[in-house]
Amino acid sequence: MNGTIPFWKGLPFGLQHVMAMFVANLAPIFLVAAAARMSPQESAMVIQNGLLVAGLGTCLQLYPLWRVGGRLPMVTGISFTYVAAAVAIVSNQGYGVVVGAVLAGGVVEFVLGLTADYWRRFVPPIVSAIVVTSIGFSLLSVGAQSFGGGAGAKDFGSWQNLTLATISLVACLAFQLLMRGTAKQLSVLFGLVVGYLVALAMGKVDFSGFRHLEVLSLPRVMPFKPEFDAGAIISFALLYVVSSVEVIGDTTALCKVGMDRKPTDREMSGAIAGDGFISMISGLFGCLPLTSFAQNIGLVAMTKVVNRKVILSGGLILILASFVPGVAAVFNSLPQAVLGGCTIMMFGNIILSGFQMIAEAGFTQRNITIAALALTIGIGFTQVGDIFIAFPALFRSIFANNCIAVAFVVALVLNIILPGEEHFRMERS
Repeated sequence: MNGTIPFWKGLPFGLQHVMAMFVANLAPIFLVAAAARMSPQESAMVIQNGLLVAGLGTCLQLYPLWRVGGRLPMVTGISFTYVAAAVAIVSNQGYGVVVGAVLAGGVVEFVLGLTADYWRRFVPPIVSAIVVTSIGFSLLSVGAQSFGGGAGAKDFGSWQNLTLATISLVACLAFQLLMRGTAKQLSVLFGLVVGYLVALAMGKVDFSGFRHLEVLSLPRVMPFKPEFDAGAIISFALLYVVSSVEVIGDTTALCKVGMDRKPTDREMSGAIAGDGFISMISGLFGCLPLTSFAQNIGLVAMTKVVNRKVILSGGLILILASFVPGVAAVFNSLPQAVLGGCTIMMFGNIILSGFQMIAEAGFTQRNITIAALALTIGIGFTQVGDIFIAFPALFRSIFANNCIAVAFVVALVLNIILPGEEHFRMERS
């Protein structure tokens, strides 16, 4: 992990990490920017800033500052965990409220990282698994909206949009089935390229963002004025707790597949604090929170390359790309239907990852009870938002449309109050 290696020798491996996460890093921004009805210029600016903070976060996890950063070969990027909540907030309150929630919630995760030794035991694997599963389910409607052409699109559900999305999806699937080894990690990128070329032929690409495009440009600090709303902050704070739990799983998986050991307490707490700190920086640049990327952990599992200098080259590539507006402009010109075709499978994979985590936690009667109730209440109740009509306005703003927060709270409470598995065995006997 700490070996000396020539920069140019490690660069291809670092570039591979960037290619594996590039689309997943920008897709959450693209989806929320579309829901916020940003102008092409605003959307491109936020995408440009998203590249910068992803690169900075990766560098911070590799080379920590004080106790902030895991000192592990982790790659960070914009997290899908917050997309559903962010879309709900921008639809009613505007993007400034999202930025305020990102900044305030980042402080929560930062503190959680520094105090991880005291609270980790209260969030067992079954709670983490339920959270990941509910995240996947909450994103399905977002993927379906993109598949049809994007929320509010005048031609939503048109045959053109559905054809574009289907072609992109088939291209992703074909690439994943036909390619071998690490190349499979680029299936989403291949689907986007194919979909983009077809969209060009169909005249569905918007080139307005390329007008007056500069060759180089500095990312903008504080492009949106933060607004601090109690409901949005609490909602995001709960998701930051969820993200902290995800980081525990990610660091454990990374150390297992890359170095065949368990992470130290210092590595785990540093990784969580690093996520919180870089998420605060991300808020200053008008972006969503960041987290470690599971696809890059999968890449480490396949290549066994864990050298920090190699991964650092990938982080530096992301930072350099943030100074080239053309990168953001190309992605911003991508039709929503193409993105929907490529990401809908990604969202399905999140659900399956949650199922796998539930299986790893064990299908004990206690775990089954917790999972069944948390997912049923979390997903079912939020589909009928009026069920919360008797509750205070602040409570409704946090939970009425946020199945992740509801599922997490229910799972956490059940884990605390339910008796041990021995009690369930006694009942069966």
